[in-house]
Amino acid sequence: MDFLISSAYAQGAPAQPSMWPSLIMLVVFFAIFYFLLIRPQQKRMREHKGMVDALGRGDEVVTQGGILGRIDDVGESFVTLEIANGVRIQVQKHSVGAVVPKGTYKG
Repeated sequence: MDFLISSAYAQGAPAQPSMWPSLIMLVVFFAIFYFLLIRPQQKRMREHKGMVDALGRGDEVVTQGGILGRIDDVGESFVTLEIANGVRIQVQKHSVGAVVPKGTYKG
């Protein structure tokens, strides 16, 4: 039994594993997360903000709720949509989902 104990002490302490591989993996995962999720979302937000800033009277739009109408008035944070003859509603600018081609809305 003595021969087992002496050989165990002779080997010394095990070497500490390097932390570089795990640090590199963390950076790689963050880069993948950034390029696949964060960057495209920022691009969509920038495009939507540009579309909302460019809204003008007479534009035909669809809200995120699916309401189709023609812009009658543009305020600082609200737009007035004509959704039928003589029927106007106010919605927040950021709720406008898309500008549709002229002639789509036949009020």
